[in-house]
Amino acid sequence: MIKPTPNPPEDPATSPYESPDSTKLHEAAERALDHHFPPADKKTPKHNCQLFSVCPGIHSEALLANASEDLLSISAIAADLADDVDGSRRSVALAISRMADGVHLLVERVLDHLDDPEMAAILAKQQSPAR
Repeated sequence: MIKPTPNPPEDPATSPYESPDSTKLHEAAERALDHHFPPADKKTPKHNCQLFSVCPGIHSEALLANASEDLLSISAIAADLADDVDGSRRSVALAISRMADGVHLLVERVLDHLDDPEMAAILAKQQSPAR
């Protein structure tokens, strides 16, 4: 048997949002729109554009000790490389090794004098927050 009228009857004056499931339809439409067209009010977080950073609360002695170890590693790598190459590349590798050794000595000197009253005052001044 064929029904003479559609179920429910279509009325051009009736909005599809006024049906009993209008809230579900509206929520689905909003989700679809938000998926394809994200709201403009969402702001992307700002980055400080630094590749590496050091946490501000780390003690200076720890930073210097790590720098000292890193310089020893750089020197060892460059010296090892100098053994494997000849000519001007050997000279460059040895120069890097010697420069790293020199900077390592400077860092070690600072570490040795870290307990001096003058150095402690300088470090305390640098680590105190600016007012």
